[in-house]
Amino acid sequence: MSGGMREIKRRIKSVGSTRQITKAMNLVASSKLNKAKDRFLKIRPFAEMTRSVISSVASGAQNLNHPYISSREVKKATVIVLAGDRGLCGGYNSGVCQSALSLSSQVECDYITVGAKAFEYFKSRGKSISRSVRGISEKPEYSDARIIGEEVLKRFAEGQTDEVYLAYTMYHSTISYESTVVRLLPFDMEEFSSDEAEGAAIYEPSADEVLSYVLPKYINTVIYGAMAESALCEQSARMTAMDSATENADDMMETLNTKYNRARQGAITQEITEIIAGAEC
Repeated sequence: MSGGMREIKRRIKSVGSTRQITKAMNLVASSKLNKAKDRFLKIRPFAEMTRSVISSVASGAQNLNHPYISSREVKKATVIVLAGDRGLCGGYNSGVCQSALSLSSQVECDYITVGAKAFEYFKSRGKSISRSVRGISEKPEYSDARIIGEEVLKRFAEGQTDEVYLAYTMYHSTISYESTVVRLLPFDMEEFSSDEAEGAAIYEPSADEVLSYVLPKYINTVIYGAMAESALCEQSARMTAMDSATENADDMMETLNTKYNRARQGAITQEITEIIAGAEC
């Protein structure tokens, strides 16, 4: 076997090994995708019920005076960034990080990163990271969201930050998702007063007291829901990326096999020619 054919054979084996890995990762991501979707769908009812209570308060209360809804001059913002702990998922990680980074052109920002890739992205750019959470991106728990929620609520109430944003990836379908940034604090009560509440209610001891209890729960739920949605998008992105990589490996192996067969045919033809030439001498 000539050196060229030997090199082609080695490349075919290498690509075949890579294809086995990408195929296996595609199957694993597909399995995790179904579990992530179930987790995400289970969160919706609680979030919708909490939103309904807030809508009712917003519709029936007048002149609310609560620290979580008070706007002030924005000097510093905190951005919670939800990315993955692992790569090999296309542009999923870079997309949400770029969306979060765009806020720094408008106001001074510090970042709370969830996922090793988010931490690496902002650290490499010299950005201020006040908290880093790793190892939970694929299977977040409500307790993880509550810790982050309590921290940003405390910092906002104490004036350490003037706005809080959440950067995550919104799920549309298995092949469609987009990074987005939403403002968590100060709370926009007008958004909720426009919702169709069942009817304004009178709350005791006061609407402010109700908000003090409900708003933190809602913030935690929004963060947890975004974590679950981002986990769903991460698996979707990884499944798509690995499927594409497997198809590329198939195409490459087909090309290499064709090239190998042609080289082998050429080598055989050359050997026959040499035998005939030798016989004629």
